Amino acid sequence: MKFAVLGTGTVGRAIGGRLDELGHDVTIGTRDPQATLARTEADGMGNPPYAEWAAQHNGIRLASFADASAAAEVVVNATSGEASLEVLGLAGGENLAGKVLIDIANPLDFSAGMPPTLLVKDTDSLGEQIQRAFPAVRVVKTLNTLTAGLMVRPDTLPEGSSVFVSGDDAEAKAVVSTLLKEFGHTDVIDLGDLSTARGTEMLLPVWLRLMGALGTPNFNFKIVR
Repeated sequence: MKFAVLGTGTVGRAIGGRLDELGHDVTIGTRDPQATLARTEADGMGNPPYAEWAAQHNGIRLASFADASAAAEVVVNATSGEASLEVLGLAGGENLAGKVLIDIANPLDFSAGMPPTLLVKDTDSLGEQIQRAFPAVRVVKTLNTLTAGLMVRPDTLPEGSSVFVSGDDAEAKAVVSTLLKEFGHTDVIDLGDLSTARGTEMLLPVWLRLMGALGTPNFNFKIVR
């Protein structure tokens, strides 16, 4: 399957690398491919320059947001939540129309420092904002409740854990659920329509405080029933 992964940071690299490993066709989307390749410094999360990472992933292409999205069957929003709507606008509604959009972003607001608050909550979600802005896209919210490494390799934890999917299109959720199982997730819970993304996005304040208490991001929620 052809994927466009929008974002060159920690999440984008984790998702793109794993998709490539699983045999999918992967293009990473960025604002300016030449500028991205020319950077020599680590990014804000301490990741090495993109070109260094790309040299170890020869099968993955780099393109503009628009070109990556136009060529894809499935688009992954791996951008920061505050930039997601802008980035998807650069990708172009015509390039996204009819496609499954996997939204991993969280609407985190770091303007007042740590821990961040949420830009939207309670009566709306980033996932719903994306769906309203791009009504021809089939948005599925998932993987936003765990750290990047566990998104793609959940079996590194000592026991199974849970992930969630939210979306209005049953076929799109089926596509995403199949992919999650390819990644190794064994407990995929369909929460219902896209409004249920409000719940998973609002898990982030709890997740951040757990990370502080545990001293590691390498944990996940497990729904016991």
